[in-house]
Amino acid sequence: MKLIDRLLELDSSLLLYLNNLGTPSWDDFWFAVTHKLTFVPLYVFLLFLMSKNMTKRAVLLLVVSLASMITFTDQITNLFKSGFQRLRPCAQEGIVELLRLGDCSGYGFFSGHSSNSMAAAVFTILMLRTKYKKFIFLMIPWSIMVGYSRIYVGKHYPLDVLCGLTFGLCSGYLFYKLFKALERRFVLS
Repeated sequence: MKLIDRLLELDSSLLLYLNNLGTPSWDDFWFAVTHKLTFVPLYVFLLFLMSKNMTKRAVLLLVVSLASMITFTDQITNLFKSGFQRLRPCAQEGIVELLRLGDCSGYGFFSGHSSNSMAAAVFTILMLRTKYKKFIFLMIPWSIMVGYSRIYVGKHYPLDVLCGLTFGLCSGYLFYKLFKALERRFVLS
């Protein structure tokens, strides 16, 4: 058996194990975690914290940077999904029948929820690390929780989530650096 086949087999086994840990009493919670609009109040609050004491020009640059980061991670995720064409577990014959939850279509490698949430987490941590040291690192567990929700609802394999988290980490760091460079050039100069 090839290494990649073994890895995909382990990925499927881990998915089924984690997905089947769920119970009906937790389903509503995890569906809320995985819903895109659930964390809008958190995003607004974080934007408020990041933009405190900024000029209007800096706030505009921040909003454009964040929107660009989310668009970037989302579009790269879609390119990977189209390129790899790995079916979501909830669309994969032989897997969907074994899931607690899940019936869907489309491709899933890699997870956009995971990449977007980790990019937001890393960007936020880097922006707020000097003022809010104690609470801001909760962003990483939050992002991992969002990633896990995708496994719980049967939309992604663990490897989809892990790759999404990794890509999001890199994207968040890249866009933070880009924001700081643009801020130095166009706001602080």
